[in-house]
Amino acid sequence: MSTNGTILLTGGTGKVSSRIASLLSANGNPTLIASRSGTTPALTHCRGVKFDWYDPDTWTIAFSNTSITAAFLVAPPDPDCAPPVNKFIDFAIDRGVKRFVLLSASLLPVEDGPMMSQISKYLLTLKVEYAILRPTWFMENFSEVQHQPSIQNEDRIVTATGKGKVPFVAASDIAAVGFHALTDEVPHNTDHVILGPELLSYSDVAALLTNKLNRKITHVSISEEEIVTIFSSIGLAPDLVKALAAMETAIRGGAEERLNDAVLKVTGKKPKTLEAFVDEVMGTGVWEKKA
Repeated sequence: MSTNGTILLTGGTGKVSSRIASLLSANGNPTLIASRSGTTPALTHCRGVKFDWYDPDTWTIAFSNTSITAAFLVAPPDPDCAPPVNKFIDFAIDRGVKRFVLLSASLLPVEDGPMMSQISKYLLTLKVEYAILRPTWFMENFSEVQHQPSIQNEDRIVTATGKGKVPFVAASDIAAVGFHALTDEVPHNTDHVILGPELLSYSDVAALLTNKLNRKITHVSISEEEIVTIFSSIGLAPDLVKALAAMETAIRGGAEERLNDAVLKVTGKKPKTLEAFVDEVMGTGVWEKKA
């Protein structure tokens, strides 16, 4: 794809978009980092702009005096996320955007499913270049959010996944696929199920962390009803709680037990192993006990 136009990254300060921004910057692509804060990262060729899915006035500002030709779509964390995103897609097409790359999830079908499925389904009805990224569960869930506090403070990982296995993937590998989907001359026009290189249960993860941290980390397996209580206690919307809990139960049933070569095919590099990821993160101290 031509590098003359600007690439818009929604969710610009999030795990995937921030890593795509670094790749685009190094490649010399003009990049607009859209986020609620409007923060501009310390990267060449990049600038920030305030953006809110539920405030179309911010969409207009983002397009002011900027020729945007491609957009990376990170939907808001709302079970009914499709209406504002689909409306934005129409808005962007009217202003010259030719290519859209959507961040979805491995357990969400491209069509006839909830949440981002309704966005990908809509994209398929349009005459635009597209790619749909469907990553499995992030390795960063152990180091940045979700499981990080319980690993650090309680020496445990709590899930409703039972013995189910997951091909955990690093955000950097998802970003690399996204970078190519946004910039490759030939549009991908497909969905990419983005998986890591190995199948691991949460007990396997706990064993790896035990070895690396030199203290016992335990996987505590609970029921779907119990995980609903935990998700609800941190203030998540009821519909989102229900969806997340159902995904954990799907893992228990083997829904994520698969491997592929998508990362290698798109990027030319093998995806990162969880052990390599843990070794990288060790130096940051995120799992060290507080004094």
